[in-house]
Amino acid sequence: MSSFINTSIGKKFLISITGLFLISFLAVHLTGNLFLLAGQESFNLVAHFMATDRVISFMEPLLAVGFLLHIVFTAYLTITNQFKRPQKFAKVDHRQTSSWPSQNMFVLGGLIFIFLVLHLSNFWYQMQFGEMDYILYGDIWVQDAYSLVTGKFIIWWYVLIYVAGAVFLGLHLLHGFKSAFFSLGLYNKVWGGRLMLIGAIYSIIITVGFSLIPVYFLIGHLTG
Repeated sequence: MSSFINTSIGKKFLISITGLFLISFLAVHLTGNLFLLAGQESFNLVAHFMATDRVISFMEPLLAVGFLLHIVFTAYLTITNQFKRPQKFAKVDHRQTSSWPSQNMFVLGGLIFIFLVLHLSNFWYQMQFGEMDYILYGDIWVQDAYSLVTGKFIIWWYVLIYVAGAVFLGLHLLHGFKSAFFSLGLYNKVWGGRLMLIGAIYSIIITVGFSLIPVYFLIGHLTG
């Protein structure tokens, strides 16, 4: 197994598997975030469930490992390919045959990583180690995650950063979705067009979904 991972194909396989795992997580994360639109109690109870459920608690370290592996192997392949690429006198302009996201996946990945650090420091770290207010719902005391999140979403420059992060993520997914299935050998003449369509729709949903939430609260704050 280790010899397979050490090959270029093995690394691409691992990047694809971790990428699809992260893509699945994004759907779950967006679903949870959309409960912000349902109000304080709904989101706080969902956030409490996500923080205390055993299955989700088990998945969290796997998610972190998957994300780190995705970054490390992608960076390694990108850098080594740059050094191995032969210098030719006649160069092909790939801009005519490939999309902008496919040409800038490494850059988009770096921008997403910067956004993720900001996101985790403001939300996850605060919920885990910061001072949080608690609210009693029935007989359960839960963190007031709603106030923490919406408090950030009334700051215009933070909303701009968050929306930009969602756009970067959507562009990254636009090519990454297709690339993952291609590396796994599942991208063919029959499913190629369908996977491209599914990937495009998914990328739009993720981008619009994660952008809609902060914009909604900022507009509500400015007009209220």
